[in-house]
Amino acid sequence: MGKINGCIKCLFVFFNVLFAILGCGLVYGAVKASVVSGQLSAVGGPSLGWTTWVFAIGVLSISCLGIYAGISEKGIALKIFAGLMGVGMIIMLIYGIIIVVFRNQIKSAFDSSAAEVSKPNMEEESFRQMLEGFQHSSHCCGVTSATDWGDVIPDSCECNGFGCKSKPKGVTGPEKIYSQTCGDQIFFFFDIIFKIAMGFFFAFAVIALLGLLISIFMIHQIKRQDGGGSSIAMKGY
Repeated sequence: MGKINGCIKCLFVFFNVLFAILGCGLVYGAVKASVVSGQLSAVGGPSLGWTTWVFAIGVLSISCLGIYAGISEKGIALKIFAGLMGVGMIIMLIYGIIIVVFRNQIKSAFDSSAAEVSKPNMEEESFRQMLEGFQHSSHCCGVTSATDWGDVIPDSCECNGFGCKSKPKGVTGPEKIYSQTCGDQIFFFFDIIFKIAMGFFFAFAVIALLGLLISIFMIHQIKRQDGGGSSIAMKGY
């Protein structure tokens, strides 16, 4: 009879097998990405960071350790696994918080510099044409506000549905224009990337916490079984 509850043991091993498969996929992706990275670096592009390899190999190695610890019911292996889960949880939380802070800094910098950058660009006809096309497809008006267009607001700002507002006073153009600016729309795409990264790191932090708690529970069961066996043996003697 095993020292660990059968359901807990099967669940523990099952999830470690899933993450081992994920680790294999990450290693395979890192190999493919390194090939592309080598080609890009040859022409001056960015190269693949070593953190990608560390993360991929780390997920695979820790999962294999978890599988071994769960099947063998070795206390020392479970303790090492629990320690790695604790360290991984802290690292994931740190990276998640860094992403949150970096996202807020980018947002503040974008809001403060967008107006200064848009003014000289609005004087160029090519930029104005590109902005009009973006306004048509993204349902927005102006980089920072509709007043970026000066006294004449183009028809591409015209709004006929939801998210509309009245045009500023003293200007010509459509009566109803999009309330959302194109600057907000542009940042929206970057914000999606930040949110995906935050979700990734915080999700792994939660998973690491669950792994830590389950491994501690399994260690406790092993200690209880070992302690119980010793006391019975001494009593019989």
